[in-house]
Amino acid sequence: MHADERIRIGIIGGSGLYDMAGLTDREEREVATPFGAPSAPYVVGTLAGRRVAFLARHGAGHRILPSELNFRANVFGMKTLGVEWLVSASAVGSLQERYRPQDIVVPDQFLDRTRGRIGTFFGRGIAAHVSLAHPVCAALSRLAADAADRVGATVHRGGAYVCMEGPQFSTLAESRLYRSWNMDVIGMTNLQEAKLAREAEICFATLALVTDYDCWHPEHDEVTVEMVIETLQANAVTAQKTIAELVSHLPVERGCECGTALATAIITRPEAIPSETRAELAPLIGRYLP
Repeated sequence: MHADERIRIGIIGGSGLYDMAGLTDREEREVATPFGAPSAPYVVGTLAGRRVAFLARHGAGHRILPSELNFRANVFGMKTLGVEWLVSASAVGSLQERYRPQDIVVPDQFLDRTRGRIGTFFGRGIAAHVSLAHPVCAALSRLAADAADRVGATVHRGGAYVCMEGPQFSTLAESRLYRSWNMDVIGMTNLQEAKLAREAEICFATLALVTDYDCWHPEHDEVTVEMVIETLQANAVTAQKTIAELVSHLPVERGCECGTALATAIITRPEAIPSETRAELAPLIGRYLP
């Protein structure tokens, strides 16, 4: 009954959010990409009356480390499915007293502290440089924060997300340094997703789900998995309600610049692009090439 309906909304679930309550008419869909396999099959279904694609970022049973994630495959797969709006949920540590465990932060900036991760679809004969001054979609982020408000979550609009390599949690020196830089939350996954979503011309927003105070806080001077999991269980319920509420207000007219991010970004002359690369990246660049 849904064969002719476009899947325009994507959801990436992070630590603790391995499924979406309320998702009906489910089917698993394997998506092949030029970059290898995504973390898991996409679960395509109906949520709040809309067709969506859900992906468990860390795979079945949470078996993929942040450093091992195939970010390119995960986002390219969403693009292949037709996704135009992508909301990513991620567990984070708080770097400021005002962000308490179980709060939701909808960041508007990122700081990269990762090492050697691939965060672009380009290369292999084609160069492109998208703008990332504003790395999330302001319109989608606003809708996400509004949805969190309506379901009764404590939500903070804006903030800087430090993306660290992991998998270890921060040292005390690192945590204090990020606080001195006025950073807001710290996680291990969302920056590469934001970069790739922009290159794929997908509107992207992050729901940063606060689980702990990192290690800077005098009353929380050590982060443990046990501590994080306890809070994750409460966060997952709030996140599912927020995402369902957000989805019910999508799709909307895309008046932002996310949908045309590549229009002036490709610097390589069309005739110089290798045919294999041109074919592989057709879902991204096809409309810009003769």
